[in-house]
Amino acid sequence: MSQKRISRVLYPGTFDPITNGHLDLVERAANMFDEVIIAVAASPSKQTMFTLDERVAFAREVTKHLDNVTAKGFSGLLVDFAKQEQANVLIRGLRTTVDFEYEFGLTNMYRRLMPGLESVFLTPAEEHAFISSTIVREVAIHGGNVDQFVPEVVASALHTKKKV
Repeated sequence: MSQKRISRVLYPGTFDPITNGHLDLVERAANMFDEVIIAVAASPSKQTMFTLDERVAFAREVTKHLDNVTAKGFSGLLVDFAKQEQANVLIRGLRTTVDFEYEFGLTNMYRRLMPGLESVFLTPAEEHAFISSTIVREVAIHGGNVDQFVPEVVASALHTKKKV
């Protein structure tokens, strides 16, 4: 008799900030897999608007309705975090062919570093296909309204952040 294999997947990213597009993918992954870990990268090479702790807190807040989703911050190599969390699947979002080319290269590198690590690519719902954290930050910095692109807690934080 074979045992059911529990699937633990990582959805890695900087999530600066987490958007409705990210949330859409998390919710869909939560329906497909037993456990989803939002792996929030420290990304020291990027000048993030929000700290790692803030980004993890946002991810936890906006996914609290999903029993099988957790959010954790990490630094260092993603494959090391995957090993630590005993995950062998990565969820990656693809909006464009440029995303595909970039992710395809990363996937091959991950396989070299951690044989057996698989990537599952999800495309966003049409209404989220153009949303990126970079665009959201730019619109917010210049005084634009981003409420329709991010969860409410994030929109509130962006409004506060741009006043500082």
